[in-house]
Amino acid sequence: MTIKHSTTTGTMKSGYANMVNQPEHVGIDALGEEILIGDDIVEINDDVILEKNLEDYLIEYLGATFKTAE
Repeated sequence: MTIKHSTTTGTMKSGYANMVNQPEHVGIDALGEEILIGDDIVEINDDVILEKNLEDYLIEYLGATFKTAE
């Protein structure tokens, strides 16, 4: 008697479901993170940065310092 797991059986029939639904990769930002279609990006000179990485980019590449005004 062979026991089959339903997830394995389904995968064998139809392939890996999440591989089909992943957004298309369009590049890598200046900090090395993958850019996918629909991501918000910022262009500074020749660099492309994911918007969520902008603060890190400003600190690491441009030497920005974030402070609270007193």
